[in-house]
Amino acid sequence: MDTQQRGESVLVSANGELDEEAGATLRRSLDGIPADARDLLVDLYGVVAMDRDGLLHLLDLHRRAESAGLRVLVTGWQPQPQQVMAQIAGIPGPSAATGERYALAGFRRLIEQRAQASRDMVGFTAGWLPPGWLPRA
Repeated sequence: MDTQQRGESVLVSANGELDEEAGATLRRSLDGIPADARDLLVDLYGVVAMDRDGLLHLLDLHRRAESAGLRVLVTGWQPQPQQVMAQIAGIPGPSAATGERYALAGFRRLIEQRAQASRDMVGFTAGWLPPGWLPRA
């Protein structure tokens, strides 16, 4: 994670994988952002893989930034993270426009609810249901 400020804009560039372990790093990316910052650009160009936990962390970053009064733009979506988001959101077919839809607040809430429900289902059923019982995402 790399954070840079240019005037009223802050750029956060992510690299590698967004997964459960990325949460603390994403939370720290908002630390020290000056009060005069107005825009947060999150560049995912370097993110080659993301799972539902990574998506939830990204959504949390987005929500916290907006709560701090920042306008947020997420850009640089790679195919695998787009596919994960499309799958969780239940969007059939090619997922090329998923990153564009992410900008809509209602779409973000839908994805967050479905990702959390999917995560809860895996946690709830792990260990006591026989293999093959989990619904396919």
